Amino acid sequence: MIEVTNVSRSFKEKKTVIDAVKDLSFTISKGEVVGLLGENGAGKTTLLRMISTMLEPTDGQIFINGIDIHKEPMKIKRSIGVLFGSETGLYDRLTARENLAYFAKLYGLGSHETKNRIDYLAARFGMKEFLDRKVGGFSKGMRQKVTIARTLIHDPDVILLDEPTTGLDITSANMFRELIHQLKKEGKTIIFSSHIMEEVKQLCESIIMIHKGQMVFEGHIEQLYKEEESTDLNYIFMSRLVRGNR
Repeated sequence: MIEVTNVSRSFKEKKTVIDAVKDLSFTISKGEVVGLLGENGAGKTTLLRMISTMLEPTDGQIFINGIDIHKEPMKIKRSIGVLFGSETGLYDRLTARENLAYFAKLYGLGSHETKNRIDYLAARFGMKEFLDRKVGGFSKGMRQKVTIARTLIHDPDVILLDEPTTGLDITSANMFRELIHQLKKEGKTIIFSSHIMEEVKQLCESIIMIHKGQMVFEGHIEQLYKEEESTDLNYIFMSRLVRGNR
């Protein structure tokens, strides 16, 4: 379970204070797949960075499975997997296999478990052909596959995904969506940021929609359809941003 209570985050830019996230509160149950929607600059990445312990809130608290994430950040980091947009975190001079083995070691995986996880993820994402090639020569799509595998290498309970299908071809994107369905069956808790509305409709049960750092909707997707009397998520999204409130 993820509990976010009255969380805000501000940044100082010269003499100006910028409120990136303002007083957000929500709860995500174990095994739930939640879509995080908002235009560029809405505060999505800032929110995910706070949940991942990479940023501390200016105000408010965040708990994962009852643990205050900023009191026990190392314990939390071992239980979450994070993918932030174009940030791959990969080492170009290492092969895909070596990259994955390196991150597995950071998470404390043994050699046998590491091999099994790499073999599973390589097969799942079609990486066998380039698993032992250096990452420096990879295409964007190939790098993204390895990055997703890195995110999942330690089999985390909570997974934070920021535009995870960016750069993937249609086949690979569909494979990834199938993996999300499988992770849900395994009881993983997932926050999924995407600009592809059809992808959100397919994968997410609930939605958190933010605009200029503030909540404009939080709840089940069917509840949103009922309130808006429409199932056109793209239209609903734009309409909610114009209104800027719940």
